[in-house]
Amino acid sequence: MKQVEFTLQTEFIALCNLLKLAGVAGSAGHGKHMVEVGEVKVDGQPESRKTAKIRAGQYVECLGTRITVVGTP
Repeated sequence: MKQVEFTLQTEFIALCNLLKLAGVAGSAGHGKHMVEVGEVKVDGQPESRKTAKIRAGQYVECLGTRITVVGTP
């Protein structure tokens, strides 16, 4: 599984935007579609909310990629 680390600059990021910025989805709209069809898990659980708030300490899995979200030091 490919590992990606994403550093948050704010308190949270919308799931669809995270997928785009981490390079898993080509656009936020594509990210929303991936969530809609059930290809995304947050912290190991299926996620159906396209704009779920993802915070530091969480991880997202999609299409063989695991995105670990970290906060700024």
